[in-house]
Amino acid sequence: MTQELDLIAFGQRLRHLRKQRGLTLSDLGARVSRAPSQLSLLENGKREPKLSLLKALATALGVPVEELLRRQPPNRRAQLEIALEEAQRDPIYAALGLPKLKVSARVPNDVLEHILGLYGELRARQARGTATPEEARAANAELRRRQRELGNYFPEIEQAAAEALAAVGYRTGALSQSMIQSLVTHFGYTVHTAQDLPRSVRSITDLRNRRVYVKHEQLGMHTPRTILLQTLGHLALGHGKPRDFADFLRQRTEANYFAAAVLVPEKAAAVYLQEAKADRALSVEDLRDVFAVSYEMAAHRFTNLATHHLDLVCHFVRNDAGGTIYKAYENDGIVFPADEQGAIEGQRMCLQWSGRQVFVSPDRFSVYYQYSDSPTGTYFCVAHVDPSRERDFAITLGVPFRESRWFRGRETTHRTRSNCPSGDCCRRPPADLAERWEGYAWPSARANSHVLAALPPGSFPGVDEADVYTFLERHAITV
Repeated sequence: MTQELDLIAFGQRLRHLRKQRGLTLSDLGARVSRAPSQLSLLENGKREPKLSLLKALATALGVPVEELLRRQPPNRRAQLEIALEEAQRDPIYAALGLPKLKVSARVPNDVLEHILGLYGELRARQARGTATPEEARAANAELRRRQRELGNYFPEIEQAAAEALAAVGYRTGALSQSMIQSLVTHFGYTVHTAQDLPRSVRSITDLRNRRVYVKHEQLGMHTPRTILLQTLGHLALGHGKPRDFADFLRQRTEANYFAAAVLVPEKAAAVYLQEAKADRALSVEDLRDVFAVSYEMAAHRFTNLATHHLDLVCHFVRNDAGGTIYKAYENDGIVFPADEQGAIEGQRMCLQWSGRQVFVSPDRFSVYYQYSDSPTGTYFCVAHVDPSRERDFAITLGVPFRESRWFRGRETTHRTRSNCPSGDCCRRPPADLAERWEGYAWPSARANSHVLAALPPGSFPGVDEADVYTFLERHAITV
């Protein structure tokens, strides 16, 4: 769709420049040796011009080629026509079943503005309240099912990341800041730091002026370069405005995957991990150090490559000190606590699992190794508390017992037994304590707002669009 809309923008600019010079289609056609009908197809966005014709048109109109290729609409009328074309291609608009509206020169601007105003309200109403907690949990469960089916390996995203890296001459090792800047340039954008970025966003991309705005400071576990690469991921993967929360979640996950695949490139990382496996010294912290990424990203990236390149199944989980699960993945048979929809986000992890035990270990910020006996088998788990700006989270990577021989730390003597999530274990208090305190305790619970509250409205859940547009308008003045 974007390419087609670019052709429409090109056609609008060509028509604008032609009329500005008082030329008819026949006049311009004579100057470039083309029939008026051919130029009409160009002006209506129906045909892509060849480079030779582009140069001839630029010469005939007395402008540089770049002027013809500018994405900005040449005037208000062109802006309205392009916006209407984009609206009519939106599935929400198409669902109305209205016939295609062909805009002629006789249709006044205020009619187009009325239609676009109605379309904007239609989109706003469609976005309000569509993502309930139940829908969000269902979307997470479906995403995790797809990840499990694929071994959390997405070849098309790996290919996109590899092509981007090849374009800027990457060879091996950690990605330098200059190479990240080259990637931004490769995609045709410039990056700008802005301390007044709205609080509800990590970055803002100005598609009109091809600028990416980020903060210079770290946001929780997200470094500026990670956020920048996630933004480039949306561009590289051709993402459009999300249709619903499930689409938003898919795009967010794919963009995160792209960023990780750029920072920890598949080819280099696979060779490194295969050598570490041969040495029986697999280690998330070593992967982190070699590619200069966060521990969480290194653990995530390990899950991407483990099944495809190392023939290993594994699980990953991120939880807080209270055991609340925020992210998880598994293809090794471990059973996470889940609700009736299969969603695990917001569920409480067993007290005996390594993600909880690491918080009570003598040195909570060192890597913690443990064997965990569970109803589905014994697992070797590596947990690490990764401090963030807000609170501490534990990152756990686990594999079945038989695969522990490939990992550093396998000699640990820490071992626990868990009957969760279905048997008697840590969820029920010991009988003597229950007998003593049942009926005499009234705790005031802290709400898990990320699970209980309805998701904020809008095309991008949680983002204040008014703040975003105000920010862009403020910064566009300087462009």
